[in-house]
Amino acid sequence: MGGDYAPKATVLGAIAAYKVLTADQKLVLIGDKDQAVSILQENNFSPDHFDFVHTTEVIGMGEHPTKAIVQKTDSSISVGFKLLKEGAIDAFSSAGNSGAMLVGAMFSVKSIPGILRPAIASFVPKLEGGLGILIDVGANADCKPEYLLQFGVLGSLFVQHVYGLANPRVALINIGEEEEKGNLLSIAAWQLMKESKLINFTGNVEGRDLFGDHADVFVCDGFTGNVILKLAESFYVVTLKRKLKDEFFDRFNYEQYGGSPILGINAPVVVGHGISNPEAIKNMVLLSKNMIESGLTDKIKLAFQ
Repeated sequence: MGGDYAPKATVLGAIAAYKVLTADQKLVLIGDKDQAVSILQENNFSPDHFDFVHTTEVIGMGEHPTKAIVQKTDSSISVGFKLLKEGAIDAFSSAGNSGAMLVGAMFSVKSIPGILRPAIASFVPKLEGGLGILIDVGANADCKPEYLLQFGVLGSLFVQHVYGLANPRVALINIGEEEEKGNLLSIAAWQLMKESKLINFTGNVEGRDLFGDHADVFVCDGFTGNVILKLAESFYVVTLKRKLKDEFFDRFNYEQYGGSPILGINAPVVVGHGISNPEAIKNMVLLSKNMIESGLTDKIKLAFQ
């Protein structure tokens, strides 16, 4: 029920995802069952292809995340996290209130032991092809140096196991390439990351390096990351408004990636964009599937033992 175009976009996205899932993979639609079934019937698609969990409440995009999770226990987000915690589902994704998704993840499936702060990752297209990831993009506005080191480890494990990239390069977003550059946080984080054997740390990079092939994982605090993410998302919109057609800027279209994984918690969770359309919903589901099949959660647990 979450997202600006829910439930229609969500149900249509579920139909699209169903067509590429295997017979043994089951999609569970959590929300108003009557509305979902009506949309399926309008599109001549059998409701029997899905499992349904009916809910009666909806968390709005502008609601306070913690209050909403506590007070609206029969919302699709609250119920989804309850099912995830109980093991009734293997992964959970939503284009609803992102704060509620983060709070729900923290209070239900919780952080993996050893993880100081979970982080949200986002995808970064490279000029020469391929993708990198930017982490954190909003979960932690204020950070300590050890958080940034852990973000690097989480991002490295994600790229390695979900996208099959061996020994991914990890870089720290900074205002200069030199190790002595930056604020107190980045200077201290640089030293920790340089000494760590858990990542392939390649040093500092500047904002202009983000879309080149300088690294595979770009690490920053959630405040900086969110500003970068929102700026990058505007590129695609600007090219559309200016009637410019460019393959590289087309890759900034959020629909291709579906959503952002919350890394460092005990189950796969993906947060979709509030304006998600059916294509984005489909890709959000497929990202969840890839996180399950890669065994990412167990790989992270092992790394942080």
